[in-house]
Amino acid sequence: MTAQRVHILKVPSYEEKALEKVLSFFSDTFDVFGKKILLKPNWVSFRQAELSCTHPMILRVLSRAFLDAGAQVLIGDSPAFGTSFQVFKASQAKNLLSDLPVKVVKFSPGPSFTLPCGVKVRLAREIFEVDAVINVPRLKAHNQLLLTLAVKNLFGCVVGLQKPFLHARIGHLDDLFPEMLLEIAEAVPVSWNVLDAIVAMERKGPIGGAPCPLGLLLVSEDAVALDTVVYTAMKLSPEEVPLWRVARKKKHPGAFIENITFDFLPALQSFLLPPKLAPITFHPLRLLKGLMKRGFWRLFG
Repeated sequence: MTAQRVHILKVPSYEEKALEKVLSFFSDTFDVFGKKILLKPNWVSFRQAELSCTHPMILRVLSRAFLDAGAQVLIGDSPAFGTSFQVFKASQAKNLLSDLPVKVVKFSPGPSFTLPCGVKVRLAREIFEVDAVINVPRLKAHNQLLLTLAVKNLFGCVVGLQKPFLHARIGHLDDLFPEMLLEIAEAVPVSWNVLDAIVAMERKGPIGGAPCPLGLLLVSEDAVALDTVVYTAMKLSPEEVPLWRVARKKKHPGAFIENITFDFLPALQSFLLPPKLAPITFHPLRLLKGLMKRGFWRLFG
C-alpha cells in the first residue's frame, strides 16, 4: 500500500509572502497550462465571514499561482446561508481578488448520484466541467460533527436546498449522515486539499466560534488522510469523531495514521471543541425557519 502524504507547513500569518510557501506543491506537481481549475473554499455563510470562511488571501495566492502557470481559475461553493456572491463579498475575497481574472461561479444542479450508502444526491455541475478541483477548507469546530475539515467541506458540492433536507431526512439514522459525507468526498474529483489552519475556529462552529491561531497549512491529495492527521494531533479517538469512525469502519486507508507520512505532528490538543454534539437532524420547525431565512437573504441580503 502506498503511504498517504500530508504536508504540514508552518505559516505564521496570512501575509502574501508567507503564503507563497504553498505554491511549490502545485507548480511542481501537474501541468495546468490551458486548463480550467476550480477552487472550492468554505463559504458557509456571510455571517462572521472573516472567520467562518476560508481566508481570502489563501484564495488569492492559489489563484495567482494557477493564473501565472497559464490556467483559467474559477471559485465556487454552495453556501448554507446566503448566496456565493454575498459570501464572496462578505469574506473580503471580492476585494482581494479584484485585480485577478478569476471567475466566481454559482453552483448549479448537475448529475444525480445514488451513493453506495443508498442516499441520492445531486452534485454541482461545475465540478465535473473543470480539469481539477482544489478543495480549500478552513479548520473549524462543528457543533454536530465535532470538526469540519477537508471531507466535510465537500458537502458544499451538494447544491442548494438539498443540504438542509438531507439533515432532516437522514440525520437521525445512526452514522448514515457522516457515511454520506465520506462518499460525497470520494465522488468529487479533487486533485489537492489545502486546509487553512493559520487561524482556526474553536469552541463551536461552523459559524459562531472563536478565533484560534495555529499558524498551519496542511496540504494533501487525500482528504481523509489530511483529516486523520488533525484528529491525531488533537489526541482524539475515532469514537469521538463521526467522520473518522465511519472512515475506519469502511477501511479507508487514509483513516489509519500508520498509513500516512507527514513532516511533523503539531500539538493541537489544547484546541477547544464543542463540549457536547448537537443532533445532526433538523426538526421540521427549524427546517422551515431556515428555509424562510434563506429566502429572505436571497431576496434582500
